[in-house]
Amino acid sequence: MKKKIYIESIILILLGFFSSLSLPPFNYILINFLTFSLLYILLIKIFEVSKNKKLFFLYGWLFGLGYFTSNLYWISISLTFDESFRFLIPLSIVLVPAFLALFYGLASFLFLILKPKKNLSSFFLFSLIFATIEFIRGTIMTGFPWNLIAYSFSNYIEILSITSIIGTYSFNLFCISLFTSTSFLILRDNKKEIIVCILFFIITLSFYFFGSQRLEKFNNIKANKLDYKLRVISSNVSIDRFYNDTDPISVINDLIKISSPQKNEKTIFIWPEGILPNISKNQLKEYKFLFENEFNENHILSIGINDIKKEGQTIRYYNSLTIYNHNLEILNSYNKVDLVPFGEFLPFEKMLSLIGLKTITNNYQSYSRGEKRNIIEVNKINFSVRLLPLICYEIIYSGNIFNNSDFDFIINISEDGWFGQSIGPHQHFVHSIYRAIESGKYVLRSANNGITAIVNPLGVVEEQVTLNQSGFIDLFKTKKIESTIFSKYGNKIFALIILLYIFLIFSFNRNKNE
Repeated sequence: MKKKIYIESIILILLGFFSSLSLPPFNYILINFLTFSLLYILLIKIFEVSKNKKLFFLYGWLFGLGYFTSNLYWISISLTFDESFRFLIPLSIVLVPAFLALFYGLASFLFLILKPKKNLSSFFLFSLIFATIEFIRGTIMTGFPWNLIAYSFSNYIEILSITSIIGTYSFNLFCISLFTSTSFLILRDNKKEIIVCILFFIITLSFYFFGSQRLEKFNNIKANKLDYKLRVISSNVSIDRFYNDTDPISVINDLIKISSPQKNEKTIFIWPEGILPNISKNQLKEYKFLFENEFNENHILSIGINDIKKEGQTIRYYNSLTIYNHNLEILNSYNKVDLVPFGEFLPFEKMLSLIGLKTITNNYQSYSRGEKRNIIEVNKINFSVRLLPLICYEIIYSGNIFNNSDFDFIINISEDGWFGQSIGPHQHFVHSIYRAIESGKYVLRSANNGITAIVNPLGVVEEQVTLNQSGFIDLFKTKKIESTIFSKYGNKIFALIILLYIFLIFSFNRNKNE
């Protein structure tokens, strides 16, 4: 018996590992039909011979452990830049995946508790529990919605168009059902299971045709030329600037050179997150002498820069996106709302700081959280534009990035150097595609040591600067589409699809002829 458990444990870890190969940058999507079906079949077979609840939890946890260990290993790379964090590397490689795998263990456990006797009702219950737990993972304790299995479809823009209606979490539920449905080739009791399997493939095909028509319609829309350019900057400034006494003048000069401002061209320049070392947003004006011969009234600068505020005896630090005119006067600013745990703020800081822990991205203290995400308006003689700011991983939150869709562009600035030469930057970038489709807006992503891109409202990457390259890309023509259904209703649609699945579960469970 113990030998069998060991063998099954190894199989489950491997299934999780191979499933991660369906994610960017590999995108071996077909492997999910094998891994998810085998996971489901194993759980069904175990249920038939054992009612050991702990075993069910363990098996779900092992699948999650294999999955998250293989696709989130890059988190440990962020600990290599500061000697004081290196002792945490083995812990991060093990503990982070082990913690996230608890959600999959819980999903398997709940499936055991609630599992109906009927095949089809069990199938829909498995998909529903798994997807609901994924939603919970993405929302509780600041949320960590990395690597939903839905992201394995990132190369299939036509199919992804359905997220403009149902959103990523609903699509994730569909994906789990689709990948698991092939288990009926082995578990089928009658023709109904095969019909359901075929139906999911037909629905996938209908998503493709829907997306193809939508894409064709978009391509036929006449592009409107803007009376200004949005120039998105990609830089390759070393992450060491956070730890060494890097001269900000050299960094500014490099960024100005990359930006290549033309005095007669109305341009909004978008620089990456936290790109200027040792300068706060109010101190930038001290470096006006570097800008005054390069920029004029035709230029606006959007810069990722720290903000420092003193409140009584307390000094607060903010990760900010700030808009400047050519004289480096502040026009508008946004302080990041969704901070990275341990990266930008230290949970239980007073206690953990006593044992020498601190945040990874700075040498002083935790960043403070901004009050709310507001649309940034740039109203100037030469410009009129409304921008939705998203700093770094704020873009990963499906259905939770805006309440008001009355803006022109999503601006996402990022520092991806923390991920090193890993799969991390690819995983981070792909969220821009999903948010563009869900919102029906252009996403302009400026990254240091990452992928810089312009993604149109249908998720097509129109322009791109590849990983770890310096340069710029311009947006000067746009096509507008109507507000998407998902942008209006958000994850309320996911709640409706949950109700649909519950209805199907009860319907098939009552069906005596199933």
